[in-house]
Amino acid sequence: MTTPGSAAAGPRGRAADSHGQAAGPRGQAAGPRGQAADSHGQAADSHGQAADSHGQSADSHGQSADSHGRAAGPRGQAAGPVGPAALRRHNLGLLLAALREGPASRAALAARTGLTRATVASLLDPLVADGVLAEVTAAPSGVGRPARPVSFAPGSPVALGISVEVDGLVGCAVGLDGRLTGLRRLPRDHRDLSAEAVAAGAGEFAAALAAGGRATAGAGRRVLGTGLALPVLLSGPAMDPLVVRAPNLPGLTGARPAAAFTGAFPGPLVVGNEATFGALAHTDVAPDLVYVSADVGIGGGLVVDGGVWRGARGFAGEIGHVVVDREGPPCGCGGRGCVEQYAGRTALLRAAGTSDLDALERALTSGDPRARDAVHRAGSALGVGLASVVNVVDLPVVVLGGTLARLVDHLLPAVREELTQRCMGHPPDRVVASRHHGTATVRGAAEAVLAEVLTDPDRLRTPA
Repeated sequence: MTTPGSAAAGPRGRAADSHGQAAGPRGQAAGPRGQAADSHGQAADSHGQAADSHGQSADSHGQSADSHGRAAGPRGQAAGPVGPAALRRHNLGLLLAALREGPASRAALAARTGLTRATVASLLDPLVADGVLAEVTAAPSGVGRPARPVSFAPGSPVALGISVEVDGLVGCAVGLDGRLTGLRRLPRDHRDLSAEAVAAGAGEFAAALAAGGRATAGAGRRVLGTGLALPVLLSGPAMDPLVVRAPNLPGLTGARPAAAFTGAFPGPLVVGNEATFGALAHTDVAPDLVYVSADVGIGGGLVVDGGVWRGARGFAGEIGHVVVDREGPPCGCGGRGCVEQYAGRTALLRAAGTSDLDALERALTSGDPRARDAVHRAGSALGVGLASVVNVVDLPVVVLGGTLARLVDHLLPAVREELTQRCMGHPPDRVVASRHHGTATVRGAAEAVLAEVLTDPDRLRTPA
């Protein structure tokens, strides 16, 4: 079981380093290892496996070799010699990431990735035989045999994304092509539940999705793993994260999900903060952005060079607890005047004097002065908080999710006013609403699983 701290990658399967940052400039995947003959005349074989000038290739973790054939470890430290199995996995992951952009012929994939056609065929044909990939005979378009595009098969495996919210569960399945294949919501109050009870309920919900059927998301397809989003602050080793704070779900505080949730979910489990996963779902919007989303409270995430940046201990992105007024209302975090106390859903509805978001929207449409004042104050607080973030990290795009996306037209004037006034250099180029309509968290959770699959594509082979 892992958290996205060790492998946060974007929807297109870009690999990430040990801090959750995407590999390469703007998250670009590394090219095939040893695809052609080098200056020493050493060429790749039909599987794309090539020795370097010292006869060594990549290690079992797919780490790139240095000039002496040693795999680069964390922070560039030299590791041991690398082997051919890692080269095959790397190149297969490269091809699958290319296919996530859309169907393509073997020749087109070879051109796109730099691999030889023979290598492409040897890597993809077993997945065609397993039903993971499918071929479609294209209509003739000229002289010669028509190309046969390869794509992910309709019944290919999926990843599940499950979000534990304060008052319910949300789940979906996402295919290898990035398409959401279904969505399900279940009301459930988690406020007074223990970690074990939360895990049991969420696990049953995930199992129902995996079981398939017309009313569920999995449709009976093989499940590669489950991404579990929690409204908590996680820290510690990726394999054994600790819930440091869970103000809205106190029963989770101090829990270690790797122990409490083991075996409760279909397939390997990836656990992460809900806002981190929400940010992960937007890495195709821009390679560098700030994501902020409101539900009961406010969470956020920072996308840098195409990957979610969590900080050294996993705490980066807590935008809801940026202080905008030292003498403001008390916050559950122990501070006062946090953004969450003005722009969080609970605080916003209370200030507007409305019972729910539908009522708030009706009040805004009718010109209710209390509702308008509450939303203006929320937009101003959010703008002040975002200006502080932008001044520190200099990210050019802001994406608003959850309640903020729903109210974006009413919030934007005040948000932009504060950003323009307070950003020291240049305000963000764009402030946009999430296009995922409330599914960003579960999409990102599922994508975290798929990112791990692309780094270990042998998981796609049908179990014996």
